[in-house]
Amino acid sequence: MSDIEVRFGKSFHPDARAAVAELAAQSGDIEPNALIFFCAPRYDLAALGEAIGNTFDCPAIGCTTAGEILGGAGYIEDSIVCAAIASDKLTMRPILIPDLRAFVDGADVEDLKRLDAADPRHSFVLFLIDGLSMLEEPTLARVNQALKDIPLVGASAGDGVDFRHTWVYHGGAFHENVAVLALFETTLPFMPLHIRHFDPTDERLVITDADVATRTVTEINGLPAVEEYARITGIATDNLTPQAFAIHPLMLRIGDDYYVRSIQKANPDGSLTFFCAIDIGLVLTMAKHSVSLAENLRAGLEKTRNIIPRPALIFGSDGVLRRFEMKQYGDLDEVGAVLARYPFVGFSSYGEQIGGLHVNHTLTALALGDGTP
Repeated sequence: MSDIEVRFGKSFHPDARAAVAELAAQSGDIEPNALIFFCAPRYDLAALGEAIGNTFDCPAIGCTTAGEILGGAGYIEDSIVCAAIASDKLTMRPILIPDLRAFVDGADVEDLKRLDAADPRHSFVLFLIDGLSMLEEPTLARVNQALKDIPLVGASAGDGVDFRHTWVYHGGAFHENVAVLALFETTLPFMPLHIRHFDPTDERLVITDADVATRTVTEINGLPAVEEYARITGIATDNLTPQAFAIHPLMLRIGDDYYVRSIQKANPDGSLTFFCAIDIGLVLTMAKHSVSLAENLRAGLEKTRNIIPRPALIFGSDGVLRRFEMKQYGDLDEVGAVLARYPFVGFSSYGEQIGGLHVNHTLTALALGDGTP
């Protein structure tokens, strides 16, 4: 008998309550004690939140997306996907940070004290945050003080590619300007993953002027940001679309490793808005593909089997520009076939978190295994 049972569900039904009923039917042969779900922003979120709370008698976490991902279905849109988890070897306790601005300014969240009693060897945190708050980095800085050595994997909620409102679920409702930490305590094996398919080049870009608060870069190498980025990439300024940014991201060196810093959009005034925090004087590096995205993902996920021979669930957040890249190169089906070999649930996000870092154009994930031999 397994130590954990996971039932995966998906629904394309446009009605929120009917969609939740379909999810419940797909997980009906277990009594879950935790639910993870992700939904397209087109739903009536008030009705959806109420339906989730009334239908699933267990703690739940979720958020809106820039596209949904499910192992057997691949990269899908306009849907709800979920993983319902049943295990007496696992508990999940969602902790709400109800006001991100107040939190980064020093306000206390009493429930974070729950982390003090958690054993880092048998605990991990899944973290979801408003993807348009632009407060991921300072929020993570404070959260990490409470986490100590507890591993964290997370993501920034999306809203398709509208960049207007992103929502995180807690307690039967969706909220803006919040984050949720789901504290998992378990004796089951688990491991965090950080997968990217870019390497740095020798091309350097120095941010010489910027509005740090809005992540907007006005000058690169002393020149207007859009013009200099277009010159370096060889792309006409009129063609600087999300698809262009997806195949020409930038990287930042932190310690001995490089992390992707993606551009969200080019602005009419010639500036560039980023998905991650930036600062004047920051030195970025143009990135290049190391291997294909599908091959990189295949190799990264196969490594999990060295530590988690029997994965029961892999939660993953995949940067939205990776989806753009796959669409541009026609790789969605190939990458979906890689995921079909794994019990994967996740979504395309506006940013990804691993430990104390907020990154872009990356797949961050956590694999949870069955502990039975």
